[in-house]
Amino acid sequence: MATAATAVTGSAGAMALAGAGDAPATYPDLGAALTTAQLADGFVAPVGNLGLIAVTGADGATFLHGQLTNDVLNLPAGAVRLAGYCTPKGRLQATMTMWRGSVAGADDGTAEPGAIYLQLPLELQPAFQKRLSMFVMRAKAKLVDAAHDPRNAVVLGVGGARAGAALLQHVASVPPAAYSVVEHANGTVLRLADAFGAPRYLWLTSTDAALAALPALQGTLALGGTDAWELSGIHAGIAQVTGATFEQFVPQMINLELVGGVNFKKGCYPGQEIVARSQYLGKLKRRTALATIADPAASAGQELFSEDDPGQPCGMVVNAAPNGAGGVDALVEIKLAALDQMVHLGSATGAQVAFLPMPYALDALDL
Repeated sequence: MATAATAVTGSAGAMALAGAGDAPATYPDLGAALTTAQLADGFVAPVGNLGLIAVTGADGATFLHGQLTNDVLNLPAGAVRLAGYCTPKGRLQATMTMWRGSVAGADDGTAEPGAIYLQLPLELQPAFQKRLSMFVMRAKAKLVDAAHDPRNAVVLGVGGARAGAALLQHVASVPPAAYSVVEHANGTVLRLADAFGAPRYLWLTSTDAALAALPALQGTLALGGTDAWELSGIHAGIAQVTGATFEQFVPQMINLELVGGVNFKKGCYPGQEIVARSQYLGKLKRRTALATIADPAASAGQELFSEDDPGQPCGMVVNAAPNGAGGVDALVEIKLAALDQMVHLGSATGAQVAFLPMPYALDALDL
């Protein structure tokens, strides 16, 4: 579980929130495991495991359009989309959130339009950014680490029934619908997939703005850390590739096309042929489902086993986060046939995996 010292890592500015150096602000409960009831009611969580890339240049959108699973050329201002990056064999190396925004001016620090932002797990960012940069070649496109922009120094996750009203005390407006974004003088607010019937926001802002807002937000909302934000994403049904699941899944295995992360009409990108074939000609029925596991050590990459066929795995943990009840809630990639069986973590005698209702329908796609 993230601690007060680690829950907001990812930039030097964000570290100040944990009391690094001479910073006066400390939050002793930072990183506490929140329950799903607390998440549904309202929470704030400094998020420390997300990296951010800004893609600029006249050919930036065209370049990304040929690399990612989703349409980038027709990404409108104010919209947020999910996307993935695959190997030529269609296996996901990363999943990400993308939107259009401004970048800091080179001379005076003011904002100017023209960037496409890619937000993905911090652990994957360096290799992903390096790999994409290798394919830029003659294209007029540049990839930079956007966390160095002071406007993006801190990422606060805010969600639940009381989230919008609490956030409006610190920003002029919030996005009106899921998968939309608004940009303010004091940061950028994304609204991502809802969870528990309530909105989930990410506020990218400066260290000073975050330090000023956190006391009031904490007075209104339950305070958690990165784990709390991840738990909310799990209950929204949004799977995320991490280092533990690198190249393990084609997009459909983690429901990426069900949540709008794959465009089958956009044309070529690495792995496109495999992804399209999986959509229309596959054979094995697999999806990602929501589950709760009593073992608090359950983590991404662990295999699942069914009592009906204990000799071979029937699935894998994609994402897991403490649920405040002594175990974890998780998104698990699994054979759909196993959803009606007794499934366990690690072996057929391991901790039981109990399935929960997903926030959207799982159609039985042949994969």
